[in-house]
Amino acid sequence: MKLTDIQLPMGGAPSPTLLTAGQPTPSDFEALAAAGLKHVVNLRPASEDAGFNEAALATKLGLSYTVVPVAGPPDLNAQRVGELDAALGAAGDEPVLVHCASSNRVGALLALRAAWLQNQSAEQALALGRAGGLTKMEPMVAQLLQPKS
Repeated sequence: MKLTDIQLPMGGAPSPTLLTAGQPTPSDFEALAAAGLKHVVNLRPASEDAGFNEAALATKLGLSYTVVPVAGPPDLNAQRVGELDAALGAAGDEPVLVHCASSNRVGALLALRAAWLQNQSAEQALALGRAGGLTKMEPMVAQLLQPKS
């Protein structure tokens, strides 16, 4: 089974090695690990309970596990974008899953990373964000991508 064959909640695959999703279940993590996933980046802060110990499960499955806490709009900033960029950089060309509760924050950070760190246009960045799950936060992200006057 390929990684992209696994049906994740609000799942996306913006690139061949990048999966995005809402909160995966323990069985989702088991299937992903069996299919070759190597890294997990969780954008949910500690105040959001996944219902199981995700870090322990990831470790048990042999997955690297990173938390970049994004509680809401105030965390759509250069620091969090840099933390996500570092986590994705550490993954290299190995498959990585970035998730939050609904994938909206995932798409938001991916869009900001594309524009701020990868010099993509706002349109390209927003398209990538949508592919990664960006929905309700799109107006905020679009505003953050506007040139400063």
